[in-house]
Amino acid sequence: MIIPAERWKKACELLEEDEKVFEFWYEEIAEEKIVIKILVDAEKSQTVIDKLKDNFSHYDTFRLLLFRVEASLPVEEEETEGEEKKKGEKEEGKETRGVSREEVYTEVKEMSQLSRVYVLLTALAAVVASIGILNNDVAVIVGAMVIAPMLGPNVGLSLATTLADSKLAKRAAKTAMVEITLSFLIAVLLGILLNVDPSIRAINLRAEVGLLHVVLALAAGSAGTLAYTRGLSSAVIGVMVSLALVPAIATSGLLMGSAYFTKGFQALILFFINLICINLSGVLTFIAQGFEPNSWWEADKARRLSRQALIVWLSLLGILIAGIIYTQYF
Repeated sequence: MIIPAERWKKACELLEEDEKVFEFWYEEIAEEKIVIKILVDAEKSQTVIDKLKDNFSHYDTFRLLLFRVEASLPVEEEETEGEEKKKGEKEEGKETRGVSREEVYTEVKEMSQLSRVYVLLTALAAVVASIGILNNDVAVIVGAMVIAPMLGPNVGLSLATTLADSKLAKRAAKTAMVEITLSFLIAVLLGILLNVDPSIRAINLRAEVGLLHVVLALAAGSAGTLAYTRGLSSAVIGVMVSLALVPAIATSGLLMGSAYFTKGFQALILFFINLICINLSGVLTFIAQGFEPNSWWEADKARRLSRQALIVWLSLLGILIAGIIYTQYF
């Protein structure tokens, strides 16, 4: 943290009083500026970050830079279950997530950015997925999911809803719309140019919508969100999110391009079910992890927006599930 030199005493007092801070050091880096290096457990870092922002963010020279520590020596001994319980009873506002709100926000914002590389990866994923579906080749379909960058914008929409961040919501929505439209149009074009057999197993699997698809998409959305909040590998878990979205939209485009409109519409319904479930479970996971804006008035606004979003997603999902049940059993 960089702050005015005259405020270092106040910073030291705050850090010395905070039990979540392991160690801190400070030194002058320029005239009337001081840098303080603070070591904090990642799971408890959010309250420390919020406290520092509340006290020093109004200064022009204030900067707060976050770095993840890969290893630390000497290795700290693990606390016993009883010691952890006692410590948990004493501490207020104990963090439950793995990384801070600011770290998650920065990573999600970057992954939701629309760029030439992003568009190219989306186009390539659509082509590879379509070829894999037409050849009924599971390995090729999974390969397309590795390429597809669909995790970022969907997690971005969920995070924007949870934090009531309109800028992030617009960015993520724009990127998602470009990705969906481009994938669909490429699949339609391939459906026009290539011979599409609607009896292929890979097509039938995505043209028959069932309740298990809802469970799969909910699990995918929750796993994708946890990958960000717990500092896990989003590249690996992003495959699961893409697996729920890309093959469905590619199948729909292929069928529509070959004039199999009924089956194409069914695959499109599967895509929207997966999209709704991923965003719904994403919002619920962020809420369960305790993500909300720092200021109380923004937190209140975010909670209202989250409730409204959940009502909308649940209503849409309920309508689609009712349609699935009706077509299967009546």
